[in-house]
This record gives sequence, C-alpha cells and structure tokens, in this order.
Amino acid sequence: MFAIILISFAACNQDDDMEGKGTVSMQITDAPIDEAGVIGVFVTFTGIEYQLSGGSWEEFTDFEGPLTVNLLELQNGETELMGDFSAYAGNYTGLRFLLDAAVQNQGEVSNPGCYITFEDGSEEPLFVPSGGQTGYKAIGEFAVPVNGTIGVTADFDLRKSVTKAGASGKYLLNPTIRVIVNDQAGDIQGQIENRVEGSTYVVYAYEQGTYSEEEAAEPSEGENRFPNAVTSAAVDAEGNYVLAFLSPGDYEVIVVEVTAEGENVVKEQESGITVTSKVSFELDFSLDLGLVD
Repeated sequence: MFAIILISFAACNQDDDMEGKGTVSMQITDAPIDEAGVIGVFVTFTGIEYQLSGGSWEEFTDFEGPLTVNLLELQNGETELMGDFSAYAGNYTGLRFLLDAAVQNQGEVSNPGCYITFEDGSEEPLFVPSGGQTGYKAIGEFAVPVNGTIGVTADFDLRKSVTKAGASGKYLLNPTIRVIVNDQAGDIQGQIENRVEGSTYVVYAYEQGTYSEEEAAEPSEGENRFPNAVTSAAVDAEGNYVLAFLSPGDYEVIVVEVTAEGENVVKEQESGITVTSKVSFELDFSLDLGLVD
C-alpha cells in the first residue's frame, strides 16, 4: 500500500523567499515492520530534492551520498542525521528522496543498494518502483528562517511501505513518508504491563475518530492491518513504547497483542489524548484477558 501523508505547518511569507539563506537539519526515523523474521531493512539514499514555494524540484547539493541506513534501527524515536543543508529562506512545499534501488534484468539483480536481511542469515533485494528516477515524495510544508536552522524529520513507515508481491515473491518498497517539524512535535509514551509470554505487542496512534474495527481485519494481498494509523511502535522487552514525532492534535491509541501463532488481538483502546508541541504524554496500560468491546 502506498500513501502520502500531508502535514501542514506554519508557513513564512513568500515575499521572504530567496531573500537570504538558512539551514535545514534533516533526520530520518522509522516505525516497525510486520514481516516475520526481518532483522534489517537497508535503504541507500543517493539524493534529496526539494520544492521551494511550489517551484521546480532542486537538489540539496551538500547532501553527502550515497548514504545507507538500516531503517529498523531507527524506531521509538531514534533518528539518524542525514545532513545539515544550506537552503534559501522561505516556505518549502515538498521533499523527494532518490534511492539506489535493486534492478532485475533477465533474471539478474544489480544495484542492490536497498535490501532486507533475515534471522536465518539470508538477504533479499528490495525493489523500489521509480525510486531511482523520480524518487519518493514526502509532501509537507516547513519554513526555513533567514540565518537560522529548521529541524525536520522524515518518518519512513516500513510497516506500511514494505510489501511482498504475491506472484513474483519480490519485496517492494513504496514508502509512506511523514515530514515533521521537530520543534512542533510531541509524543505519547508509556509502559504495557501484564504482557503474555511468547506474544509481542505493537501500539498504534490514530487521529481521533479515525479508528474502526475494520482496521484490525485480515488485509488484502499487498496491504497491511491498521492502514490508517499515523504511526506505530513495537513494545520492547521491558514493556516500554514511544509513539514519536506526532504533530499537535487529538489521538487515540490502540494496543495490539501479536500471539505466538501470529494472531492480532486488540487489547486496549484509549481515546481523547491531546498531543502538544515538545511534550511527552504519559500513557500506561495494564492488560487483562478481555478484548476491547
């Protein structure tokens, strides 16, 4: 499934465009993947492009690529700095990421700059349709101040982005990317108690009023459960989770148990959670044996 998430932030006056320069400090982060046995998802970035006030696409020439990142290491608020880029002051209306995608020609795979590794030591190429040509867009506005720095984070949601093609068995990457202005973001974090041994747990954040029972249903081929979640977080061995880089607003949180047999069971649902900038909302759960009504 491919989706582009639009997040709007305060824009500066377009009359200020091109009047001076500032800096874009860009980070990358991720949400967990559903595919069983995956221990690494490596993506190689070859370029980053931008749109200034809806103009033509231009390249951040001071991006030092290629840069290979294991996105699975960047969960629960962990990030990697992609660079500090000199940029004209003004309102930026889009980002685009160019990737070194695997290419198959007459059965031979070349340019495996994007690939998946598994617990058994095997490795599979990750094919990225159009990723090396037109790149993948993350549409969201942010303002670069004159002689100042704006920090932004690109959230690649691998849970939604990586699919396995049924006929060919190829792994495909169709990125779902959110762009967040760091100093406008908050988070939801806490601990899950009374977890069942042998099960794993995932926590999902939804915009208030957008969750329904159909979200947890068995997905169609090439799609995912919980498709409309803003982001998700795997619960660690100590029961902790962090839903990071959330824009201000009202949310509901869903706690899901993934049993040893692979069944997804919704255990808790909490609504009316207000996220504000630069604030962590503490939300703990003590699970019981019942399902959410």
